[in-house]
Amino acid sequence: ELDNTFPRYNPNPEDMEMLHAMRDAVMEHGADVALGFDGDGDRCGVVDNEGEEIFADKIGVLLARDLSALHKGAQFVVDVKSTGLFVTDPILQANGAKTEYWKTGHSYIKRKSHEMGALAGFEKSGHFFFNEPIGRGYDDGLIAAIALLQMLDRNPDKKLSDMRKSLAKTYQSPTMSPHCADETKYGVVDKIVKSFVDREAAGGQIIGQKIRDIVTINGVRITAEDGTWGLVRASSNKPELVVVIESPTSEENMKAMFAELDAVIKQHPEIGDYNQKI
Repeated sequence: ELDNTFPRYNPNPEDMEMLHAMRDAVMEHGADVALGFDGDGDRCGVVDNEGEEIFADKIGVLLARDLSALHKGAQFVVDVKSTGLFVTDPILQANGAKTEYWKTGHSYIKRKSHEMGALAGFEKSGHFFFNEPIGRGYDDGLIAAIALLQMLDRNPDKKLSDMRKSLAKTYQSPTMSPHCADETKYGVVDKIVKSFVDREAAGGQIIGQKIRDIVTINGVRITAEDGTWGLVRASSNKPELVVVIESPTSEENMKAMFAELDAVIKQHPEIGDYNQKI
């Protein structure tokens, strides 16, 4: 029976405790997929038939592959926390799909998707926005679940794990959130942004490599020459920062990027403990 006090864990598709409980249920029941929703049902988390959690941005890549095959020249909007595969995936490139990275936050992604006439918008947090003819532009976990199941139905010869394995391997962190008070978090992030912008201007490096680019549309997303990137931004609705890392090359580089970002974060005493870490 449903219990609206959520006694077991935080109903958050980014929370590893919830994802691990979904994994356990898949393995116990031999399920093809587990779908997990947040408290108000506008986000969806996914675990495949092998018990592997697939972070929402990579589910977005799979859905974008499927939808861009049906809608040629499809456009997508994703938040700055999302995987770089939206740009580098060869199937999306072959389908002529275009993706724009934008500010994290459901109102930002929803508005940008509408302005661009994008087919869909995806956030790493598990918000999925589908415009006509799939949805009506707002984030709905059940619509996202239906889109995922329709994708599986269109590929009866493949399990979800097969689709996951078809993606280029990247090494991703979960979304990590160190505490920082609402009244100070934006000022702290401004200082962190400046430290990395100044580093690039001075010809500095990140994880021992040349800095390929820095995006400051929403906090700072810094990318090394091999494509490893790290993001630090202020949460738009909680007293905390948001830290996400991805490397297309190795787990070691993913951890090295986190260590470099964390070293800068630790220079600011206003920032507290993380909710989870790699």
